[in-house]
Amino acid sequence: MGHYIGVDLHQKTSFITKVDEKGKVLQQIHLKNDPETLKSFFKKQPIGSQVVVEATGHWYHFYELIEDRFPDLVLAHPQKVKAIASAKIKTDKIDSGILAQLLRVDLLPRAYVPPREIRDLREVLRYRASLVKLRTQAKNRMDSVITKAGIESVTKDHFGVKNFRHLAKVEVRPCYKLEVNGYMEVIRDLTREIAKSDEVIKKMAQESPEAQLLMTMPGMGAFSSLLVLSEIGDIRRFPDPEHLCSYGGLEPSVHASGGKSYRGHITKQGSKWIRWILIEGSLHAIRKTRRYGKLYARVKKKHGHNAGRTAVARAMLKSIFHMLRKKEAFEDCPASSEGV
Repeated sequence: MGHYIGVDLHQKTSFITKVDEKGKVLQQIHLKNDPETLKSFFKKQPIGSQVVVEATGHWYHFYELIEDRFPDLVLAHPQKVKAIASAKIKTDKIDSGILAQLLRVDLLPRAYVPPREIRDLREVLRYRASLVKLRTQAKNRMDSVITKAGIESVTKDHFGVKNFRHLAKVEVRPCYKLEVNGYMEVIRDLTREIAKSDEVIKKMAQESPEAQLLMTMPGMGAFSSLLVLSEIGDIRRFPDPEHLCSYGGLEPSVHASGGKSYRGHITKQGSKWIRWILIEGSLHAIRKTRRYGKLYARVKKKHGHNAGRTAVARAMLKSIFHMLRKKEAFEDCPASSEGV
């Protein structure tokens, strides 16, 4: 019979507790997180042992070090573990012991572990998203400097080629010249890197039948389709569209009191990436489809613009569920009963 091993993972070290099937503590050890030390320890563990680690920011590296020997390694949901096993006194020893004991009695709230190819896809997509965010920050800073220096743009697009030529020649104080030239170089470099990543993503989307399917929906391009697919993983994980919307943080919260219940704001729990990209794509979907245009108009009239976009994002995710389950392309139709 194998053992139950709880790992309290930190950036440089880990505290590990091992218990048997009756809950008796067999070993507690503090290890450095270098690959050879961890591999050596887990190589000595009996076949059939189960390992659990919380889904902290460092779990990827740890997981990939030992997943060949422990393919069923359990990734525990940090917030839900704390809700089950809250303690006034918190130490690494207590945390790793709690994880091991919860694993033994099968009470762990488990987080989804996507296969390696999905993890790699997520890295590419999140890299591209981070580049766009950095470029937006650089553009905002450059706009601030241009305003401060009293420089007028010669085109509506402040960051186009023509305006960049104008900015390179304009005479301003040296401090402003240094900033403007520097930000222009940063924006150019980031634009080139974004274009490179877009080529990689475009090729990935062309090779993915599921991405091609999602791209039939207005508002869904190569990047957004792959991003949603990478966050969902296996669509069979979700029994119905409501569970998928909950995972995407797009389900409204429900409050009940005195026998009455009402729906509040969306929970914003789950995948922030699904929520972000669908709300971004909702404007295009609203303009290009009858279904989402009517849904937006109805919700906006009662709850406002943002609520309307959120309702459309949720409806889009419900459609995505059916598209992936049935392997059918998107079809527009008059607004139906898809609600807020």
